[in-house]
Amino acid sequence: MNSVAGQHTLKDSAIAVSVAAGERVLAPIERFVGRRSLVGDTPFLADEQFAWTGPIEAGWREIREECERLMVDHEALPNFQEISSDQAEITDDDRWKTLFLYGYGFRTELGTQLCPATTALVEAIPGMVTAMFSILSPGKHIPAHRGPYKGLLRYHLGLVVPSAREACRIRVGDDIRHWEEGKGMVFDDTFDHEVWNDTDEMRAVLFVDVMRPLPQPDAAINSLIVKAIGHSPFIWDARRNQRAWEQRFLERKRLQAGSVPVG
Repeated sequence: MNSVAGQHTLKDSAIAVSVAAGERVLAPIERFVGRRSLVGDTPFLADEQFAWTGPIEAGWREIREECERLMVDHEALPNFQEISSDQAEITDDDRWKTLFLYGYGFRTELGTQLCPATTALVEAIPGMVTAMFSILSPGKHIPAHRGPYKGLLRYHLGLVVPSAREACRIRVGDDIRHWEEGKGMVFDDTFDHEVWNDTDEMRAVLFVDVMRPLPQPDAAINSLIVKAIGHSPFIWDARRNQRAWEQRFLERKRLQAGSVPVG
């Protein structure tokens, strides 16, 4: 075995051990969080329970414009697993692209510069932890999986939705929903969920994680747990990957600019 392969094997083993340990520690906490949730404990949650969804959806066209500008150079965007390496278990191709603005409180320099309107809107969301664009190519399937922690809730805002809307769907638990441009959905990603884009068109959403509403002192404890996750090896690895991609992206743009004839 060469040294690179050996490093990957050790890293994969370390990740597997860390995930298993984390699940054992968080399991009883998640049961408690579900019981104490102020918005219920169901796969999908009513948008009306989250006042911040109104301003986000009112500004959806500005968000879509920034996303579409990114999609012009689709190949330059990172694959999700290039940033979040633990996602390699559910995606290993180049058909799930992303651009992070925030990741567990870490603000990305390039993403926020490229998308100022979106950044301003997501920064106004109470308890926002992660914000990014999630772009699926035609035919992409994300297999069944679960999110890392029940103390967070996920929001998707439809930006670019295939015309065959029924063939582009998400299942959370036993409930299947379809995206609609300018409309959002809030769900609990710790329920088993799966995504399909069985169309010939791209699908793009704004993807946001927020703190689950809880009474005090549970909310304060939940914030400490999320902060601890933000300092975990997984998140630090993603931050390093994000910075490395940003350097490659900027170099790509410099090369493209240098190749344009003058005069």
